[in-house]
Amino acid sequence: MIEKIKTWDEHLFLWLNSFHVDWLDVVMFQLSQTLIWVPFYAILVYFIYRSDPKNSWWVFGGIALTILISDQVTSGLMKPYFERLRPCHDERWSDIIYNYRRCGGLFGFASSHAANTFGLAVFLNLKMKGNLRFLPWLFLWAAVISYTRIYLGVHYPMDIIVGALVGSAAGGISWFIIVYIKREILKLILKD
Repeated sequence: MIEKIKTWDEHLFLWLNSFHVDWLDVVMFQLSQTLIWVPFYAILVYFIYRSDPKNSWWVFGGIALTILISDQVTSGLMKPYFERLRPCHDERWSDIIYNYRRCGGLFGFASSHAANTFGLAVFLNLKMKGNLRFLPWLFLWAAVISYTRIYLGVHYPMDIIVGALVGSAAGGISWFIIVYIKREILKLILKD
């Protein structure tokens, strides 16, 4: 069964990776970089703070916890454990796939980009529900960032799907932890 899924995953990757256009290469590469998103993150921080200045530090703490969990699970545990080569490091695909600029680390299962972006989307949509109407768009943003990884030849679709699931779980766990800790602190304050 696992071999069948792996074969399906590789065929889907080859098909998705084959759709590339020269002018889009630079765009996709830049979309997967961190620095280009700094203004976006600054605007997000501004809206979160403006929405609830007193409690915004809970949100920022939850974001940090989400990224910590999702990144450590994917990069610290899964990649070294599963040791699945990125497609751009797999010699079987060297003349077949399209890889733009660089390949990244040796192993790619599961995608940290997918985990971190979907984790952020899930956490903020749970924590800020009803406060910021644009937050559901973060799921589209996470999907686009995740797709760039296939386009660039550095991840298989299952790397992305599993990374998105890990990130979503991290976002949910962080939300639960933040809500629980905040509630317990409020109980302690109200007792005094």
